[in-house]
Amino acid sequence: MSDAASPDAGAAGSVPIAHIFRAFLTIGATSFGGAIPYLRGSLVVRERWLEDREFVEMLSISQSLPGLNATNMAVLVGQKLAGWGGATAGLVGMCLPSAVLMYIVGIVYRLHGGHPWTDAALKGVAAAAVGLVLSTAVQLGRRSLATHADLVFVALTVVMVIRFHQSVLTTLIAVGLLAILWHRPRARAPEAGSGAA
Repeated sequence: MSDAASPDAGAAGSVPIAHIFRAFLTIGATSFGGAIPYLRGSLVVRERWLEDREFVEMLSISQSLPGLNATNMAVLVGQKLAGWGGATAGLVGMCLPSAVLMYIVGIVYRLHGGHPWTDAALKGVAAAAVGLVLSTAVQLGRRSLATHADLVFVALTVVMVIRFHQSVLTTLIAVGLLAILWHRPRARAPEAGSGAA
């Protein structure tokens, strides 16, 4: 009798491509005001394809690369789940709803962009987007910031971007190198008497 464990949901090829496409199509169609909170809600909470720590790692990679964070995440997660087919399904599913909606919104904005109600609606969406991103940052921070040093790195990142107006790429490289040096594996001190015969 075989004792083999069932394949992990995160293993490449273990999730149907159609399922990946539907998941990212839903995220792309409903992620008003910023996709990151919706990505976490779907990938970590609902589908359980990622753990919070892995989500943060992939988000860090996505922010370090050119392009939109959400589309980069779709490619990374899709590739992890089902190889190149999953990456393609994630990318198309993520981009298709927003492409169609933005085309329609572009037409409406061109016709009614100067209306006071349009301006009020855009300001409301912007405020909601900030709240969504902040709530996600708090939830991820509780699980990802393990030490006081991690809080220092967060504060340093904020100061470099806001106070010193450094680019995101420069900040990620500088703070990332500091974090790597801080968290690098350290050799254990030999225990007393460990070499005794």
